[in-house]
Amino acid sequence: MTLADIIRDFAVSLFSFDQAHPLLFTQFYFWAFFALVFAVFSLFHSKVLLRNGFLFAVSLFFYYKTSGVFLALLVFVIVYNYFAAKGLYRLKKEGWRRALTALSVVIDLGVLAYFKYAYFITDFVNNLFGLSIEVHDVLGEFLNALTGTSLFRVDAIILPVGISFFTFQAVSYIVDVKRQKIAPVQNFLDFGFYLSFFPQLVAGPIVRAVEFVEQLHKPYNLSRRWFGIAIFWIMNGLLKKLILADYMAVNFADRVFENPLLYSGFENLSALFCYSLQVYADFSGYTDIATGVAMLMGFYLPKNFNSPYKAPNTQDFWRRWHMTLSRWLRDYLYIPLGGNRNASAGTFIIIAAIAVIGSFLSGSWWVAAAVAALAAGIGIWAWRKPSDRKLITTNINSMNTMLLGGLWHGASWNFMIWGGLNGIGMVIYKIWTKRSMGVKLLIISLVTALCGTLSFTLHYPVWNMFFVWTMIILVGTAVKALIRHSRPGHESPAAKWCSNAWDIFQTFVFITFTRLFFRSGSNLDPALANEQAWNTAKNMVNQIGSHWDIGLVPAMIHQHRAVLILFVLGMLIHWLPERFKRRYRLTFSALPLPVMALVVVLIVIFFYQFITADLQSFIYFQF
Repeated sequence: MTLADIIRDFAVSLFSFDQAHPLLFTQFYFWAFFALVFAVFSLFHSKVLLRNGFLFAVSLFFYYKTSGVFLALLVFVIVYNYFAAKGLYRLKKEGWRRALTALSVVIDLGVLAYFKYAYFITDFVNNLFGLSIEVHDVLGEFLNALTGTSLFRVDAIILPVGISFFTFQAVSYIVDVKRQKIAPVQNFLDFGFYLSFFPQLVAGPIVRAVEFVEQLHKPYNLSRRWFGIAIFWIMNGLLKKLILADYMAVNFADRVFENPLLYSGFENLSALFCYSLQVYADFSGYTDIATGVAMLMGFYLPKNFNSPYKAPNTQDFWRRWHMTLSRWLRDYLYIPLGGNRNASAGTFIIIAAIAVIGSFLSGSWWVAAAVAALAAGIGIWAWRKPSDRKLITTNINSMNTMLLGGLWHGASWNFMIWGGLNGIGMVIYKIWTKRSMGVKLLIISLVTALCGTLSFTLHYPVWNMFFVWTMIILVGTAVKALIRHSRPGHESPAAKWCSNAWDIFQTFVFITFTRLFFRSGSNLDPALANEQAWNTAKNMVNQIGSHWDIGLVPAMIHQHRAVLILFVLGMLIHWLPERFKRRYRLTFSALPLPVMALVVVLIVIFFYQFITADLQSFIYFQF
């Protein structure tokens, strides 16, 4: 092979898209790409327009290497929202401003809905009207006509990587321009750079214009300390992804979820807890790497995680987990629905829509009847007790937000259950905190008795599982009640610490249980997701709730010891005090550059001992 052939082959591989091997942060190829980008960037980092234009072009290339032809979709979203915002800013009449805002939101979310919910909408229409419409990719057909080829599939709709993240950023930009929180970005290159900035493009965090646009024209500034911290975040993210997330997934969690019936109840439960740490390490690992890469180029992304498994309740968990999405849902969904003030027309429209969607996904209109009956009962309660209306509407809006958050992840029954359980957890917490310890103890005693009765009479595994868990909660609640009764108003620091640790443990277990439905609905063909996800979740519940042979547990712990030790170490690191974590970040950032380089080399060598044959994509690429 001649040198010309080698150069030609390299150029072809460089500028072609390989669907089986998208560009990932965990690939050496990405870091070679970034080294080249950073080297060119350093030549004109002080020339703002040239810098932003260059990074815009690089971001488009990065998305092409990640998603191929869907680059055209990203370009469309950029072009449309750039001109829509400028037109919106010029309009003076409020009616026209509202109309253009609504149109833009519909177009942005319509793009998302086409790719994400085409299978669900097609199935729904077919079942409702007795039709036999098949999913057909209009974009693929258009591109085939445009190129005069048949290169693009038209018989299936493939979800573009990161579509939820850049469409949500576009929506927030349009709405914030409408609310006059920000003026439209005047330069197209600047706006394109904002919406496509490659470190956070495909899996967040969701960056609002008010948080990022002001950075576009700031002089480049990277101090010695911030350089060290940026390198730390990159190393920290790779550690989370390669050692915690990928190792636990490949060697244990994925195997159990693929066929739960082959594994014992203990192994199913262990896999569920491992997945809870895995999904955190995977997603926050991506965010850490994106944060570090952006910092090296002088840009700062919003914080997306704040030790979520330290949360003492479900509400606090959602303030700590995927914080940019939680704030997006709060500002662009929860508050417009009425928030904690009142219920709006949108509140009731969403209740009706969720009832219909739930009925379709479950295959039973009894779900819609149950939702209607529940809504009627709550309405009567609000009418009879005006003093409770604010509490009721707040909880309804919270529940609607969480259910829609579940459906954002995918149109399957499992994601809806996952969102609903988190919504129930938040509602129960708000009500629970207003009750005295005596009432709490009475309620949990009655619930435990009910679960115990159902467990011993019906012999269903799910009731066995609930009975064991409510017994654990009952014991913890009783201990807390005894401590408070013995020393009312004067709990010792140790007692307060134990009480907080218990609350964190309960919250972590609850969130982990909801992950069962989240994981079961992931990584599936949309056409098969609903039934397959439900069967996986059902089989795992049956295994966990069935009789355990306790004598075999030590042997199973020994068999999976590497993964379980890694899980324990990961959780211990997660629960370290924040001041301690900050101290070792600063210590790393203060190392002399030669020492830092040596440490990085040693860490990278260590990382790559854990790499599997096929690098694992980040979990949130699919959303």
